[in-house]
Amino acid sequence: MTSAQDTKPRRAHWFRPRMVDAMQGYHRQLLFQDVGAGLTVGVVALPLAMAFAIASGLKPEAGLFTSIIAGLLISVLGGSRVQIGGPAGAFIVIVYGIVERYGLANLIIATAMSGVMLFAMGFFRMGTLVRFIPVSVVIGFTNGIAVLVAISQIKDFLGLTVVSMPGDFFGILSTLGKALPSIRLDATALAVGSLCGMVLWQIGMPKLGKRFRWAAILSQIPGSVIGLVLATVCVSAFDLSVETIGSRFGGIPSALPTFAWPDFSWATARFLFIPAITLAMLGAIESLLCARVADGMTDDRHDPNQELMAQGIANFVTPFFGGMPATGTIARTVTNVKSGAKSPVAGVVHALTLLLVVLLAAPLAQNIPLAAMAAILMFVAWNMGEWREFWNLRQFRLPYRATLLAVFFLTVVFDLTVAVEVGLVAACVTFIYRISSLSRSEPVALDGHANVDTQIPHAIAAYRLYGALFFGAVKLIEDLHDDLPNRVLVLDLKNVIYIDSSGADTLNDLFRVCHKSGVELLICGLMHQPLDIAQRSGFIDRIGADHLFADLAGGLAAATTTMVTPIRAD
Repeated sequence: MTSAQDTKPRRAHWFRPRMVDAMQGYHRQLLFQDVGAGLTVGVVALPLAMAFAIASGLKPEAGLFTSIIAGLLISVLGGSRVQIGGPAGAFIVIVYGIVERYGLANLIIATAMSGVMLFAMGFFRMGTLVRFIPVSVVIGFTNGIAVLVAISQIKDFLGLTVVSMPGDFFGILSTLGKALPSIRLDATALAVGSLCGMVLWQIGMPKLGKRFRWAAILSQIPGSVIGLVLATVCVSAFDLSVETIGSRFGGIPSALPTFAWPDFSWATARFLFIPAITLAMLGAIESLLCARVADGMTDDRHDPNQELMAQGIANFVTPFFGGMPATGTIARTVTNVKSGAKSPVAGVVHALTLLLVVLLAAPLAQNIPLAAMAAILMFVAWNMGEWREFWNLRQFRLPYRATLLAVFFLTVVFDLTVAVEVGLVAACVTFIYRISSLSRSEPVALDGHANVDTQIPHAIAAYRLYGALFFGAVKLIEDLHDDLPNRVLVLDLKNVIYIDSSGADTLNDLFRVCHKSGVELLICGLMHQPLDIAQRSGFIDRIGADHLFADLAGGLAAATTTMVTPIRAD
């Protein structure tokens, strides 16, 4: 539990990692808790890091190096106390597409470019803007990515013989269909057994833990580790001829890589801007969503801008040391919190744990079957998706349903970038429509106002406007052009909360139309932002301060007299 002082945002420094604050008053008990949590998360991250790399078309060590280097940098420099950084399932589809289309060298450049973009987003204090992405868009592409991750693992799950797997949805389905006769029953049985073991372990061990102490202790071990160990033991014990990390990749090197500048082509690199934006946006969304989840579990408050800058540094540095894109990871962060983590030290211990595995236990990875890795990713894909949201769609309006399903469909069939772009456009159009529908204009009945002379037909007209007078609602003003009164038009803008430049231009157009028609335009109730935009757009100077009134009663009283009392602009 953090103090109230810790949860206040720190605005005095443009770059202040949470590690700095966490070390104030740090003591031995907190260190023991962080070490225990870090060791646990390191064990959890081991199979996931390798699985994410393999699914992305990279060698397994790429995931390990990313968890070590990026995980260390994100913990030391990040804006969250307990967030764990590393490779994530959301990147699999994007990374595989970049590798398949542009090559490994250009993946390094695209990842480094995304790092620069992430750092710039944090430097210019854009961390809160990510929260403006609608939930329907986030759920749509998350579920779409989960489906693609599951489909991409069918090859290893069934032990199919495939020379080269395409990156597009229909190409994957076509290739899998043609390779289906090559199914390996031993690999399939191993994958199914691993998947069933993980599911049963996750469901059964917590229940047993309520009755038996030994089960409570064992339930702390993640199911992915249990499935991986049992599958590896089966391969070694029964000498199964299934594909393993050793047979496909030659094992994992027992040393960290050195800095390497990629051999890339500028002719190809110029096409990497859009993939780099996709990596940056996806990394920003994933990391900040993860940080918000961690905040809810720890009663803390992360610094989104500091977090983005740390993500940027990690993604700029890691690819040049054999890594892949990194972000905040929800599963590992939740494990970290539940294991008792109190500070970023736990993330550092997690990275050091994986480093020791690489240095000391790399040869043991030779017999890890790829079928078991595929089962782990199938399990991750299932947990990644918000599947209940499909069932709950009937509770929401049509625009929300259409946006979510469109983003999901486009993510699966076409491309994540296209899906997010279409989703954001659809969400913006829906928002504009909803806000414009909430803005309205009502005619004011003049019979009840004693000061208004109603003997002259259509001499005076008054309207009361509500909501926002922006580009999506300017028709409210434009409709008045066709039905002007003979002498005076009174507009009550007291209930208008916002006016944009288009709304201000429309008011100026109305004034010109009224002036040309010999109609006096009186404005009532301008306050706050509407008053400010009216002043800055020159509308008040054109109409004159003597045509502004504090309320509708004053405007109607002045409508029947030649004496107008001006309102003070302040």
